[in-house]
Amino acid sequence: MTATYAVSDIHGHPEKLTEALTAAGLIDAEGNWADHDVRLWFLGDFFDRGPDGVGVLALVRRLADQAAAGTGEIRVLLGNHEILALGMRKFGDTFVPHDGLTSRSFERSWALNGGQDRDQELLTDDDVAWLIEQPMVGLDADHLLLHSDTEEYLEWGDSIDEINQAAWADLHSDDITVWWEVWRRMTSRYAFRGETGPAVAADLLNRLGGRRIVHGHSIVADQLGIDPAYLTGPLLYADGLALGIDGGIFDGGPCLLIKLLPV
Repeated sequence: MTATYAVSDIHGHPEKLTEALTAAGLIDAEGNWADHDVRLWFLGDFFDRGPDGVGVLALVRRLADQAAAGTGEIRVLLGNHEILALGMRKFGDTFVPHDGLTSRSFERSWALNGGQDRDQELLTDDDVAWLIEQPMVGLDADHLLLHSDTEEYLEWGDSIDEINQAAWADLHSDDITVWWEVWRRMTSRYAFRGETGPAVAADLLNRLGGRRIVHGHSIVADQLGIDPAYLTGPLLYADGLALGIDGGIFDGGPCLLIKLLPV
C-alpha cells in the first residue's frame, strides 16, 4: 500500500528539507529519491523569506523526475508565495488598479513578504512554465490537501476539478487584476480556528471530499503561542478536522514532514 506524506512552507531552506527527507528515508545519502512506493505532497511556498527558493524548487523538480522514472510519486500544490514570486516576475512594479490603493503592486508585496532578489534572478522560463501547471487543491488518503487554511478556494468552484481548472485559467491570463485576486485569495487564513472553525472545516470537506484537511500557510507555533524553535510536531485542531503542518522553517522552526495516517 502506498504511503502518503506531506510537507509545506520550505521558504528557501533546501538544507532543512533535505534533512527531513533523509531522516524519513525518502531520499538516500546522496540526496536522490530512495525509490519507495511513496506519494509525497508539497503544499506550496518554496520561495521567499529564506535564501534559496530556487534551490528548493530545483530539489523538488529533480526528485519528482527521479520518482517518475522509478517508484513513487511527487505532487506539488501552489502556495501564495509561488503566486507572489511569479506575479513579481510577470508584472514587477506595475500598478494594480484598485480604488484608494495607489501603491499596490506585486513588487511592493513581494518585498514586504520576504522576496529574495536571487530567486528572481535564477528563476527560469522553464521553472515558470512548470509551476503554473501545478494545481491548487489535492485529495489523497482521505485528506483534503491545501496550502492555505481558507475557504477562498470555493471562489474558483464547487469541486477540486473546478477549482484547479479555474485557477489554472487565471494563471494563464495576462490580466494583472486576475493575478492579484489569486494572490489575495491565497493569503487568506485562519478559517478553521475559533468557535466556528470546525463547522467551516466540515463544510469544506463536505463540498470537496476527504475526512481531514491538511494545510500549511499559518505557522503552528503561532497558534500555540510558542517559539517555533520549540515546536515538535503538527497541530490537529478544529475537532480533529484540520491538521496544520507549517513548522515556521524560516523563523527557526522544524521542517514538518508528516506521514498521513488513516482518519
